[in-house]
Amino acid sequence: MHVNLSHMLRRDPWFLTGMILIVFFLIVTFLGPLLAPFSPWNMDFVPLSPPSFTHLLGVNDGGQDIFSELLYAVRNTFVFGVIGASTALFLGVLLGALAGWFGGIVDLLLMRLADVLLATPAIMILILVAALFRPSPHILALILAGLMWPTIGKTIRAQTLSLKQSLHVRAARQMGGGSVYIISRHLIPEMFPLYLIGFAAKARMAMFMEASLAFLGLLDPSRKSLGMMISYALQFYYMDIWWHWLFPPIVCLSLLIMMVTFLAISLEKVVDPRLRESLPGRLS
Repeated sequence: MHVNLSHMLRRDPWFLTGMILIVFFLIVTFLGPLLAPFSPWNMDFVPLSPPSFTHLLGVNDGGQDIFSELLYAVRNTFVFGVIGASTALFLGVLLGALAGWFGGIVDLLLMRLADVLLATPAIMILILVAALFRPSPHILALILAGLMWPTIGKTIRAQTLSLKQSLHVRAARQMGGGSVYIISRHLIPEMFPLYLIGFAAKARMAMFMEASLAFLGLLDPSRKSLGMMISYALQFYYMDIWWHWLFPPIVCLSLLIMMVTFLAISLEKVVDPRLRESLPGRLS
């Protein structure tokens, strides 16, 4: 008996839904400027105009086309999440593998640093940095990554400790394989499914953090963001604008978070043998 993982994923509704959403948002991310009918910074239109054939979602209070603004906002939030999650994944894999492989003082220092970062409220650090220094969103994404890597690092460390005792790793060491060779050729490739789960979890957190900072007005107001759109739309809650101005960014942010959540759920079922038993796709 063996498990055909690709077959399982293709039959998993969580994975299929997540992939459909990620393809949709990738199209919006790369083609957003081409799909936008107007520049999102163009303020030549009549403020608070209702939706029409010209302005599909109407015009905001600043005279800007909401649909164009939404396309750019989705792109910025998505890119922020990818940068933050990718950097956190890189740090977590690197530091976790080093801690698990070398052990001793290296393991002690890295894991104590991870414990300190886990106890640090990331949102408060980001609020302080954004309010005091006003860095670019990319810098904030990197700072967030530096606060998010410990959970990935601890997972990779635990897996590295297990793989260190495997026969093929021990054979590679006896044949003269160095630490860099064994880590890069044996340990890191074998833990690939864990990277996907870690990336999905951190991307979800990063996108929510970006939207939260923008909602609080701590990011550049000229930069389009889903959180900023929600914040501005709420100022006109007493008007009939919720369905074409407030609702679309809320839906897009929810779908972005659902996208990575669905992918994480499906990948966790594949990686965790206890959950795998309940999935279809076991082939003989």
